[in-house]
Amino acid sequence: MKPALARSFALTALLLLPSLASHAQDKTTNEQGTFVLYKFAKAIGKETYTLADEQGLLTLRSDFKFNDRGTDVPLKTVYTATDIVHPVSLRSEGRSSRHSPMNDAFSLDAKQQRVVLVRDGKTTDYPASADTFLVDGYSPVAMQQMLMRFWIARGKPAQIATVPDASIHIEPGNDLTVSVNGQPTTLHSYIVNGLIWGAETVWLDDDQRLAAVVTTDAEFDHFEAVRETYAASLAQFIQQAASNNLAALARLTAAAKHATGKRLAITNATLIDGTGATPRRVAVVYVEGGRISKIMASGSLPQASDKLDVIDGSGKYLMPGLWDMHAHYEQVEWGPIYLAAGVTTVRDCGNEFDFITTVRDAVQSGRGIGPRLLIAGLVDGTGPITLGAVTADTPEQAREVVRRYKNAGAVQIKIYSSMKPDLVPVIADEAHKLGLTVTGHVPEGMTTEQAVVAGYDGINHISFVSRDLLHMERGKPVPPIDFTSPDAKQQLALFKSHQTVFDDTIVLYQTLSRSSATPLETLEPGITHVASSLAAALNASGAPPAKAADFAQRYAAVLATLRELHRQGLTIVAGTDQDVPGYSLHRELEIYVQAGFTPMEALQAATSVPARVLKLDKELGTLQVGKRADMLLLDADPLADIRNTRRIAKTISGGVVYDPAPLWQSVGFKP
Repeated sequence: MKPALARSFALTALLLLPSLASHAQDKTTNEQGTFVLYKFAKAIGKETYTLADEQGLLTLRSDFKFNDRGTDVPLKTVYTATDIVHPVSLRSEGRSSRHSPMNDAFSLDAKQQRVVLVRDGKTTDYPASADTFLVDGYSPVAMQQMLMRFWIARGKPAQIATVPDASIHIEPGNDLTVSVNGQPTTLHSYIVNGLIWGAETVWLDDDQRLAAVVTTDAEFDHFEAVRETYAASLAQFIQQAASNNLAALARLTAAAKHATGKRLAITNATLIDGTGATPRRVAVVYVEGGRISKIMASGSLPQASDKLDVIDGSGKYLMPGLWDMHAHYEQVEWGPIYLAAGVTTVRDCGNEFDFITTVRDAVQSGRGIGPRLLIAGLVDGTGPITLGAVTADTPEQAREVVRRYKNAGAVQIKIYSSMKPDLVPVIADEAHKLGLTVTGHVPEGMTTEQAVVAGYDGINHISFVSRDLLHMERGKPVPPIDFTSPDAKQQLALFKSHQTVFDDTIVLYQTLSRSSATPLETLEPGITHVASSLAAALNASGAPPAKAADFAQRYAAVLATLRELHRQGLTIVAGTDQDVPGYSLHRELEIYVQAGFTPMEALQAATSVPARVLKLDKELGTLQVGKRADMLLLDADPLADIRNTRRIAKTISGGVVYDPAPLWQSVGFKP
């Protein structure tokens, strides 16, 4: 789902040689290397490369291959150049992710004036310059090293152009000292923007050899490549990448944050406090030290002499900040996006341990920008579709994982699909003893009912529920939708007695179930505002036209399941997983109203209900005196039309006021 990032491996000492200044050819040095490839910090494959003189051209050959949850992802690449600053050609054949074919050929003329790209059988000609480089996304990793050497040899230009339409900006980060065979080694970090959507961090040694890169892949997932020499330092690379990117993002978003004092007043707004009470016009809502200190229904308005920052809410609606209860906060760029979209709290449902704890701590301390971040620690079992590096295959390992997450400040444990069924009650028991709750996928070999009996407090994704309530099977026609069978009634009664929480992520199913021939814009108008590097991949999602009817039936089944869960009075919380960044939570609420929720119930599914579920309702979720000042000021009434949650005038997070437009712009979106 995410446009790819390119990595490079190239000649070692070339950039240290005086001959580079005159763009001399370098055809005498041979180089080879191996990188370990990781996803969610789990080693999933390797890339080997060679760099040598072949028939008068500097030639890079890369063999990049990993296995992601049972799917092989191979990619072979050949890159040629006359020297480090004069690319000639680039050819890639294979895939960059499970769902991303990559069969592209680039060629650059000798005068570096034109680039010809052959993609999907179509040939296109583009203008070029001396600062144009040939690169094709995040894979293979070897091309990142070539990119970095090109940039340095070119005198570190402000921008590097790439075909078809990217512009790459590189800036130095902080040095990092790692240990190699007991000896300290200093590596130099660089923050790269424009190669993918958002930023990535690369490290070079003193000889311009690429040591590591931390990025995201074409599926919005964490992806790392580390030279074998430095593999033991993976956690350090992940932590520094998060810190580097947060610091860079803070500079970009500075214009969005109001320099407010400790006291804030919002006047003349209509208050929707989130409790379910009838909206009411209030004279002033006062905020001190990040909390609501007073709500005045009437009375005199504050004056400038009162040393207050005053926001005039005339004609506007003040409501609690939104929650996204199914986030995968895999890039720091999600922080300003969430705030721009009015999301002030997210529950991260599975991430790299070192990344997410670093980001959470930075945001909480004021060193980063983003919503309040709550962690559901991911644990899986070992198997062909294992996700991530945190696994448990024995009771002892299961308990230890839970304790580790508890010590790291997680609020929940998330169990993934490969967990052994007999370890589920072990994990649940340990989590409950430590005050944590349990959510997750339903593991292979279990039903939703069995997972709840074994200790699940919540279920991620409504597809598991509809599968078991309606006895849907993959590859078979959707059965009649009937929730009155004895089995369905028994399951629903169980969910009610256990107070099971459902984060349905139905917006994701709607996006993926539509026919790929149907523009995504017809469902989600926000796609027209998304950064161009993301929009193309998101628009390419959907069901193949030949299977559109079947996908539509399956979506109808999950929508009916959502409607039935709500009719039964079961607990539903809003979450998006990974769909259209920033916009999909609003679409989720719109679907809730289509499914029979009142607008107030839809709002509460993204405000007060999540706060109650996570036992934070004394602190968050409603606008009441003493609670944290997480608020949205809307230009229109969301109870009259749920689509008005999109009309955000200000986002207020812990009393800090943000304008949405510069937040969107900081990550390449249109306001």
